[in-house]
Amino acid sequence: MTARRVALLLAAGLVVIAFAMWVASKRHLERATLTGDPVLPGLERAANAVTEVDLRKGDGTRTTLKRDSAGWNVAERGWPADTARLRKLVLDLGALNIVEEKTRLPANYPQLGVEDVTSPQATGTRIDTIAPGKTWAVIIGKSSSGKSGYVRIAGKPQSLLAAPLLAPDADPRSWLDHTLIDLGADRVREIEERPADAPAFTATRVKQDAPEFTLSPLPKGRVLTGPAAAEPTTAALSVLTLEDVHRSGARADGYDTHAVFRTFDGLEVSVAGRKDGARSLVTISARANGAQTQAEAQTLNARLGGWEFEIPEYRYTAIFKPLEELLQKPVEPVKKSRGAKPQ
Repeated sequence: MTARRVALLLAAGLVVIAFAMWVASKRHLERATLTGDPVLPGLERAANAVTEVDLRKGDGTRTTLKRDSAGWNVAERGWPADTARLRKLVLDLGALNIVEEKTRLPANYPQLGVEDVTSPQATGTRIDTIAPGKTWAVIIGKSSSGKSGYVRIAGKPQSLLAAPLLAPDADPRSWLDHTLIDLGADRVREIEERPADAPAFTATRVKQDAPEFTLSPLPKGRVLTGPAAAEPTTAALSVLTLEDVHRSGARADGYDTHAVFRTFDGLEVSVAGRKDGARSLVTISARANGAQTQAEAQTLNARLGGWEFEIPEYRYTAIFKPLEELLQKPVEPVKKSRGAKPQ
């Protein structure tokens, strides 16, 4: 073997060794910079530009949150969205950082909950965050601890352990703005109750700061449980929240229970109710009996008109308070003992 050939072989060997060292260092560098990197690069900076967020699961549950000139809405309901909760989700997605790489094998995805949500058996939630010209799509899987969970960028094979821990809900009800009406108890002057299957009555107080109510008509021989028996009902529309909402359309049947709340300053709020299985449903309208409440009534009707709201059962019961619950139980007649002979 000539000296020249030996030199060529030696040079080639050195090139191979150098290339191998470069590849090794490159892999080490990629691995070192991976931890702490954002899962969805660019989203954090674009958070204020997001116009739509879609959440969906394999079982068909889906929520579409869209922003228009009036604000954010839940498309499946047409009702305003909880913007504080939505903003937190977008910010958490932008802050989602890689802790470490996990499996790239699709067969192992179900263990982490990051399989494609096209399967009805999929347990994860896919979130598409959309801004002009850019979409970030990620599948949120199972939790690993209280601070991190498994995720996978949609369409990519690599699954990841990432933080912070996200637990998104794809049910439209959880993204609704749950605010319904807040009529302070101190404003209520009179409550008119018209139940479907019980006597109607009206509870009235003269002074705004007085807890005592008069009740009319008061059944013969019956008395109230106390002068303030009707006072708790004045708070029935205070911080009232909804659980779900649907368009009511022209439906008028079934609303066989009614209550009217009248305030000292001239606002009248009418509530109609019906039961549908375990659901407690109401419609709400307002009317102004004075100039000072005209704007308030218009605002309430613009927001609440044409909608049917599902509310908690205990609030439904508080709004439509039965007369019997305000009255003392009738005194039972004293029974004469038998067998005793007169002296």
